[in-house]
Amino acid sequence: MADMEGNKDAKRFAQDVAFANTGDFHVRGASNLDWGMKDRLSRIFNPETGKTVMLAFDHGYFMGPTSGLERLDLLIPRLAKHADCLMATRGAIRTSVPANYNKSIALRISSGSSILQNDLSHETMVVDIEDAIRMNASAIAIQTFIGAEGQKETIEALNKAVNLGSRYSIPTLGVVAVGKEMERTNRFFLLATRMLAEFGAQIVKTYYCDDFEKVVAACPVPLVVAGGKKVPEKDALTLAYNSIQCGAAGVDMGRNIFQSEYPEGMIQAVNKVVHDGFTDKEAYAFYLDLANANLQVNK
Repeated sequence: MADMEGNKDAKRFAQDVAFANTGDFHVRGASNLDWGMKDRLSRIFNPETGKTVMLAFDHGYFMGPTSGLERLDLLIPRLAKHADCLMATRGAIRTSVPANYNKSIALRISSGSSILQNDLSHETMVVDIEDAIRMNASAIAIQTFIGAEGQKETIEALNKAVNLGSRYSIPTLGVVAVGKEMERTNRFFLLATRMLAEFGAQIVKTYYCDDFEKVVAACPVPLVVAGGKKVPEKDALTLAYNSIQCGAAGVDMGRNIFQSEYPEGMIQAVNKVVHDGFTDKEAYAFYLDLANANLQVNK
């Protein structure tokens, strides 16, 4: 049986070798999935680029009306058309996302804690698969806390979601959470992302780290990089650029878009990095042009 002392650090990642099991489908590791699963993945990942720009606004499920998300009904119409996929709760989607937007949905189905508690790791699956089907979800998103107190229950919840999602051809997006006391090292993300993929998640959302190309190489499903806390727009675009350059299949940004000085310009700049091959510097210049033009219009 493997143990921490005898588990040698892996080294042979062959980062320069393309993933082998792609076939004629554009999503990593999905060539053997059924038609319905591929159809939903194609709504999330642009078939022309194989990548995605997700807009995350699920923060309210444990944070309440955080800055920038005070009025979802006013925010989402400004940003949705520039996103490939909307990641949110069923309450936010049903109340604030018009169905005629026809956007893919990554439906948040896990919960269990709030910011009033010190330990946020005790989450479970709280949304029935039938409700995900009623909402025509393109993926169900469930958070895991590898290495935290809630590790066992969140792993069980993830596997439950994978089982149910597989029954109805709905991909599972496994989210790698990082709490206050959890490490954010290359070694941790190698462990957590690979675990989620081996449990059966068809997509894994994680964080960028040093040697991220190794994390990508070791994970047989697409990795989508979280934006994390708000940073200056220039830095957020550098994060997106570095992630894509290292092999990420997209980004899932929330606060770095909706808390931006000009959210519409920021999400368009992120698109330029993810889908159009812009460098971070080019994308930042693009953002500044849009922001300045918007400022002149609204003077």
